[in-house]
Amino acid sequence: MTVIEQRIVGRVSTARPEVGCAVTETAELDELDARLLLLLSDEPRLGVLECSRRLGVARGTVQARLDRLEQRGVLRGFPPAVDLAAVGYGLTAFAVLEIAQGRRGEVAARLRGIDEVCEVHATTGEGDLLVRMVARSNADLQRVIDDVVNVEWVQRTSTSIALSTPVAPRVRPLLERAVRGA
Repeated sequence: MTVIEQRIVGRVSTARPEVGCAVTETAELDELDARLLLLLSDEPRLGVLECSRRLGVARGTVQARLDRLEQRGVLRGFPPAVDLAAVGYGLTAFAVLEIAQGRRGEVAARLRGIDEVCEVHATTGEGDLLVRMVARSNADLQRVIDDVVNVEWVQRTSTSIALSTPVAPRVRPLLERAVRGA
């Protein structure tokens, strides 16, 4: 079942690319794709028919665009935006991990097993992996860090606590640029 079919029948997809996976097909977004993505970014619960009405195009056009965006890996799903602080995880931290050479896959698999690890990115620079994690308190963060440090092949860590998020994850400026044709 495609992401779009899941939306139509009311199911939510939380599929995300695995660590190290890359999108194989890249292309610029045209204005309609960008307008469609902006609309769904603002109101992710809209149906295909309402999207077509607001964009002034046929329902089949919207469906075809959504299918193509999904196939290209641009549209990955419609998960709800959950405020982790509102469910008790008010502390966010980032850890830079240095790991044993050639063990990125194994370390990432073990980090996936730590519930509080939200994201892991392979990086260049002084560290090998950048880990975003959450915790309920400083004491809980210490436990999470201990879990991360105890992962086999993690050799060194450096952790920073986020005090605020002045710029949250966003795509809107890039989509607006595509609408403008810049």
